[in-house]
Amino acid sequence: MDTQSQVVDRLRSVFCSGVTIPEEFRRAQLNALMCMIKENEELILNALHKDLAKPKFEASLSEIDIVINDLHYTINNFSKWMKPEYAGKNLATRLDTCFVRREPLGVVLIIGPWNYPLQILLLPLVGAIAAGNCAVIKPSEVSAATESLIAELIPKYLSQDCYAVVRGGAEETQALLKNRFDHIFYTGSQTVARCILQAAAVHLTPVTLELGGKSPCLIYGDVDIIAAARRLIWSKFFNAGQSCVAPDYVLCTEATRDALLPELRQAVEDFYGKEPQTCPDLCRIVSPRHWTRVMEMLKKTSGKVVLGGESNEEDKYIAPTVVVDVAEDDALMEEEIFGPILPILTIESLQEGIDLINRKERPLALYVFSDESSIVNTVLENTKSGGFCSNDGIVHMTLPTLPFGGIGASGWGNYHGRWSFETFSHQRACMLRGWALERLNTLRYPPYSDDKLGWLRWTTSPKSSCSIM
Repeated sequence: MDTQSQVVDRLRSVFCSGVTIPEEFRRAQLNALMCMIKENEELILNALHKDLAKPKFEASLSEIDIVINDLHYTINNFSKWMKPEYAGKNLATRLDTCFVRREPLGVVLIIGPWNYPLQILLLPLVGAIAAGNCAVIKPSEVSAATESLIAELIPKYLSQDCYAVVRGGAEETQALLKNRFDHIFYTGSQTVARCILQAAAVHLTPVTLELGGKSPCLIYGDVDIIAAARRLIWSKFFNAGQSCVAPDYVLCTEATRDALLPELRQAVEDFYGKEPQTCPDLCRIVSPRHWTRVMEMLKKTSGKVVLGGESNEEDKYIAPTVVVDVAEDDALMEEEIFGPILPILTIESLQEGIDLINRKERPLALYVFSDESSIVNTVLENTKSGGFCSNDGIVHMTLPTLPFGGIGASGWGNYHGRWSFETFSHQRACMLRGWALERLNTLRYPPYSDDKLGWLRWTTSPKSSCSIM
């Protein structure tokens, strides 16, 4: 078996040969990836259930369909993305051909997480393939069944010369990062992201980081309480809250909270029954270590549990839980919860809610529930977040035409659809010049003079721009 460095060297040699450059090769690999998912759907569903007890419905929507949709969109459009993008010109460059050319970066590394172990590993791979790169794929060892399945399937369907799966834990990942890559795409925690950046700095490797954070849900003004409760419960407890874009906490007035609570209880009962632990539609926490982490947060809270709170360590089960009377400095507000616990903080004004959001690190997603467009627009215009969605949760990330990514502590860079293609491409500025207008070029040659400077400024100014390509 090749060492990690041998794998990277082999892929780099293949990339330099130009194998991945032709559109036909890229299209064939994207179609092969599509076949891999479709032909092994049952195996994928079984692995996801073994790792996280994901119900077929959730796994199909969030792990399989989202990748299939992105593949369809990319296959139908990437030939257009590959074409040169011609640039506007000024008088001095009127006879030149000026364009932006998208070129593959080379050998890229994609490190996936455990919470959506198929989707978040394969979506960036779609962009990397479409852009013409070779790729090393590192699935999470925490979701072991899915990791094993990916390692088995990728070599069967994709070119083994161009794409490789590397398995292992933290030690293997650290060793892998010692190799030089042309781009690193990482999804996971901020703690590990800092290690990724340190390793990337050695080779000056560009990095895309998808990190999550505490995504707020601000409920204010007139609102359909019943619909709000159902959408909030669904988006929060989907995948047992183990979603980087899950609503992490709620901000609302006391009156709204009091109206919301009975509808939250009803929504949980409607979705998961009177005994959620027996419901097949509720995921489990991925590991005992992660279960302990979430339960420790719940034990430390000074808030009041008004719904749920039950748990079972052996089953890695935590009930859908709502906590009220939560302060801004509560244990549940220190870090991303990443579990089925929903804290509710009360505010007295819209501005108070905006100020609280802005005091914290910029989140990956920000949600506003309100029937009043003025409130939605006020929050949109006065906050910063990776993505924004009104009157629903997490669904904005399913559209391949929208960029998905964080800002600040919640991440760097975007992907999905064309945004993935751009992430794994170098936008190369190109100017093709001939020998015409050499007399005009004498304006830039010594000996210099004020007259030459004046004429040169005029030929290169926006006023002399020309749309002729």
